[in-house]
Amino acid sequence: MKLGEVERLRGELSEFVADVFGSLPRRDQRRWGECYLRGLMVDGRRKSIQPMADRLPDGNMQALQQFVNQSPWDPLPVRRRIARRLSEAIVPEVWVIDDVSFPKCGQASVGVSRQYCGAVGKRANCQVAVSVHAATDTASCPLDWQLYLPREWADEPDRCRRAGIPESVGHQEKWRLALGLLDTLAEWELKAPVVVADAGYGVSTPFRIALEERGLRYVLALTGKEVAHPEAAEPHRPAYGGLGPPTLPRYRTPPQALSVHAGEATTAAFTEVTWRQGSRGPMASRFTVLTVRPAGKQALAAAQTAGGGHYHWDGVLPPRTVLVEWPADQQVPTGYWISNLPVTTPVEDLVRWAKMRWRIEHDYRELKHGLGLDHFEGRTWRGWHHHVTLVTAAQAFLTIRRLDPKAHTPA
Repeated sequence: MKLGEVERLRGELSEFVADVFGSLPRRDQRRWGECYLRGLMVDGRRKSIQPMADRLPDGNMQALQQFVNQSPWDPLPVRRRIARRLSEAIVPEVWVIDDVSFPKCGQASVGVSRQYCGAVGKRANCQVAVSVHAATDTASCPLDWQLYLPREWADEPDRCRRAGIPESVGHQEKWRLALGLLDTLAEWELKAPVVVADAGYGVSTPFRIALEERGLRYVLALTGKEVAHPEAAEPHRPAYGGLGPPTLPRYRTPPQALSVHAGEATTAAFTEVTWRQGSRGPMASRFTVLTVRPAGKQALAAAQTAGGGHYHWDGVLPPRTVLVEWPADQQVPTGYWISNLPVTTPVEDLVRWAKMRWRIEHDYRELKHGLGLDHFEGRTWRGWHHHVTLVTAAQAFLTIRRLDPKAHTPA
């Protein structure tokens, strides 16, 4: 946005900041929060502190540096208010879990490591953050974030102290960070309609089980290599001979990859489904729904635990729904998703929710290219979380205005 356009929005933005940043104890903190948001929204190639301060008539680099990097305000109440307002405005159909990378030079920035970087499509020096987004086909916005701390950082306490990482923060897998974000959102009295994520999360059996333990419904992408038994398969329990522990029930045939199950489905089982209008017309493909019993060591261990323990389990693996995409012009299926939704769920709904991950790519384009999500040059844990909170607030303000320009005043 041009500087003049942003200046004309200062009245609305002041109301938004008074509401969303109401947890900040001091007036000057809220003032610089509003100033930072205007800096993020004004057009400019770089959205780090110095160039933003230079673009604004009331910009003050030292004050903005202090506000973002040193001021001890808690970002969580701000994110909570943003999440509640956006959930009311968007009325999301799904929550999308994803991770995003920030390429970096050097090793001083908090959490930076040589790891897979989605921004460049290969291993590179970068930071990675896990996020949860509320989404429909027409609107979306991040609800909460957490920076991923590689194991090499957790093994160097002095390095963590220099970056201001709290002692309570250690290395956790990304799927565990995602669960922590979902738990935080639940504490904020927000409930996920349907959880959606890519195969990086869907292939994790512990992650799927943890979602089920929380009573959450999901549609998670898979690779097709995961193994399962057909729904009709039944375990066989040999007769007990009277000596020693009883023989555990087992399936008579080995599990097969989901790609094999999909290949055995008839062509007639696949029906064409349109899930949204794209820029070049309707988005459509062929889909079918399979019911299988996911197998593998982790699935077996989880089923045994749920069934009462090693010697009390009846050997039956619980069934799950698998959505398969097989375009007419392809030789093999191209997409797999697993869900714990009821078998009566219409395939059109499963497809729409599975494909709704596309919407957060719009989020990342706006957050990165428009609002400077990856332009932060600070090095500390506090500064990074302050910056992403402020970027989230800027996008939330713009999203609310897009949805209803007259509804900017909080209820």
